[in-house]
Amino acid sequence: MSTVGFGQPSPSGEDPWGWVRDEGATARALLDGSGRITHWNDGARLLLGHTAAQMLGRPAAELLADPAAASFVDEWPLRWKGTVGLRHRDGRQVTVRLLAHRLRQHECGLDGWLLVSPRSGTERNEKDDQLPRSAFLYAPNALALYDTNIRLRRANRAMEEIIGLTEDEARGLRLSEIGGKPQSIELEEELRQAMASGRPRDVRTRLRSGGESREHAWLARIAPVWDGEGELVAVALSAVDITGEDRAQARLRLVNDATRRIGSTLEIGRTAQELVDVCVPRLADFGHVDLLATPYPHSDAAPSLDDGVLTLRRVSHRSVREDTPEALVEPGQLWSHAIASSPVRAVLSGESVVLHKDDPAFRAWAEQEPVRARHARELGVHSILSVPLSARGTTLGVAQFFRYRRPDPFTPEDVLVAREIVARGAVCLDNAQRFTQERETALALQRSLLPQKLPQRSAVQVAHRYLAASGRTGVGGDWFDVIPLSGARVGLIVGDVVGHGIQASATMGRLRTAVRTLADVDLPPDELLTHLDDLVLRLSEETGGDETAGDIGATCLYAVYDPVTGSCTVARAGHPPPVLIHPRTGEVTTMELPTGPPLGLGGVPFESAEFSLAEGSVLALFTDGLVERRDQEMEEGYRLLHEVLAAPAASSLDARCGAVVEALLPGGAPDDDVALLMARTRVLDAAHVVTWEIPDDPAVCAIARKDIGAQLTRWQLREAVFTAELVVTELIANAIRHASGPIRLRLILDRTLIVEVSDASSTAPHLRRAASFDEGGRGLMLVAQLAQRWGTRHWAGGKTIWAELPLPDDYAGFGDTLR
Repeated sequence: MSTVGFGQPSPSGEDPWGWVRDEGATARALLDGSGRITHWNDGARLLLGHTAAQMLGRPAAELLADPAAASFVDEWPLRWKGTVGLRHRDGRQVTVRLLAHRLRQHECGLDGWLLVSPRSGTERNEKDDQLPRSAFLYAPNALALYDTNIRLRRANRAMEEIIGLTEDEARGLRLSEIGGKPQSIELEEELRQAMASGRPRDVRTRLRSGGESREHAWLARIAPVWDGEGELVAVALSAVDITGEDRAQARLRLVNDATRRIGSTLEIGRTAQELVDVCVPRLADFGHVDLLATPYPHSDAAPSLDDGVLTLRRVSHRSVREDTPEALVEPGQLWSHAIASSPVRAVLSGESVVLHKDDPAFRAWAEQEPVRARHARELGVHSILSVPLSARGTTLGVAQFFRYRRPDPFTPEDVLVAREIVARGAVCLDNAQRFTQERETALALQRSLLPQKLPQRSAVQVAHRYLAASGRTGVGGDWFDVIPLSGARVGLIVGDVVGHGIQASATMGRLRTAVRTLADVDLPPDELLTHLDDLVLRLSEETGGDETAGDIGATCLYAVYDPVTGSCTVARAGHPPPVLIHPRTGEVTTMELPTGPPLGLGGVPFESAEFSLAEGSVLALFTDGLVERRDQEMEEGYRLLHEVLAAPAASSLDARCGAVVEALLPGGAPDDDVALLMARTRVLDAAHVVTWEIPDDPAVCAIARKDIGAQLTRWQLREAVFTAELVVTELIANAIRHASGPIRLRLILDRTLIVEVSDASSTAPHLRRAASFDEGGRGLMLVAQLAQRWGTRHWAGGKTIWAELPLPDDYAGFGDTLR
């Protein structure tokens, strides 16, 4: 049968859509957009007497008994039904029931109208009265009628198959009595409510059909039934098996839940546990995740099998039973798999592997691993699914699932769902492994850059804590340090580099090294921060605006404590101020310091503040991660810190330091890095500090040597007299020669013997090698050879040249240097 283009007359009157001939039972015609007839079937000829050859191409309006009614066609909706008067060929009027469909080009390739009218079967006859019973009995959907007492009266063949009873066997029983399950009682209540309300309703439920052990999902459509007088006489129940649709929706929900739940953190164990938690019990009765010790790329050779086995490490598992009887190993333990096992096959092939208990492969595995196979038989395991964990071209391990409570084995649809979930989990595990590796690298770098052991100084007793950030942020750039300075002083510093990761750790290391270098030249705290600010600016310029490095910035707090005077000078650059604990009253205060900008802004000067600290005062220096979190403002953090430090003191400074961290970070997993440095101040005994005012006269060198010898004799350091006299003579001679004004000589007995000569000149001496005939240049060389350390520091009125001389190894000391 050929197809005629729509809108073109068909000389033969053939059907353009290929309808099956119906012997004229229906009159059918097609109109184009202009209302001309393009198709005229045999039913239309029998209805109106016109042949196809006579009607094709003619306007359909010519057939109307009332030509004036032709305009109403323009007002038809997409489908119109009604009665129309048409003119028969013999001139008489024929009233027909007409159904008109609007056709559109983009929907069916035709533009116009389809007109149909029934010619036969419109009269009701006796056979029609016999149809309802047969239609009810043989309807494909399960149908049942319940009377007003919700007792079964009628059931068709499909319903009999579902309930496993014939209509006669079930007649008079209620639905709960037929089903015998709680879900049946609930569905019976729905029938009762439909009867009471007189309104239909749809109910979704899960029930076992007669004789089956597996539940089906059903859509139950409930509708009240009225008789001819309008009285409610029954309620009808139609059940449609939607198990396939329900399972498809369940699989889709499972995949969506996996996408939402897996990968909430960057912890390997947590991510693997989330994977099995999603799949058990919704997909399997038991599941576990095992990872390779070393992931291998797909393009490389497969991992070597040692003695025919592959070793995996258990990361997570879960069972439908609380005691997890399926697990033969615990998370963290290693276990080996034979080559015939499904995990090895999945890892080596990169494809999912399904084993059923009757498969030859299952028996081959049982022969190679009899202990595990016997354990599986005892549990009743009948189906095993192994899915490789692959991400970015690398196999990480395998996820394995077992079924023994659920009677149905793993289907191809289950395999697809498992692969989708495991693929999501593999990417998250790969991210976690990459993050863990980067974090461990950053931690190792940071540990190498942070002080491994703080030096023991007479000036302060120190304790510290450092906690790396947890979660996705990674390791930051917080640091702390204790720096020995000249004159028995000590420098205390804490800092925080902006950002996280290896870049922040590397920047931290560079800044810490710079601080130590600047501290060695005895710069005051405010000047040190100024030089450090310039360094951060240069480092930012070196990055060239690289987005991977980010803007380099940092905060810093630097304090210098002098145990001779008990003074402490502090400056800060955008850093939280320290907290001070008074030794006698226990009062806790936040030290008021000038506010300095963070490092890296440039152009703004820094200021320092000087405090006089009582002996035994405790300074707490820290980074903002201790007192500020996402759920806590800094003011609240300071309040909590004050409360902890005001509590009765712990047995030691280290214990007190630990108590602060435990109180302010109870979980031990901070959002940001935390560095805490606590220092208890000490004061040197006055008997171990001696000062002389030296006249500007070369003759005083002999007097100074005499005084030095007498003082060292009192300190029981006769062995150091000669060396000390040489050093003092050279330093005083240098000051007399190159400076003017008063000269001060000071001796400090600490862990070393410290010699200091101060004058009013700001000119610093420089170490140089003297030529053969030079008159000078050998004094500082001599000092450098005799002293353990030496240097120069500047102050407002001039400079101080100092040298540290080692004490004899057997020196017992002249009393305690500290009060």
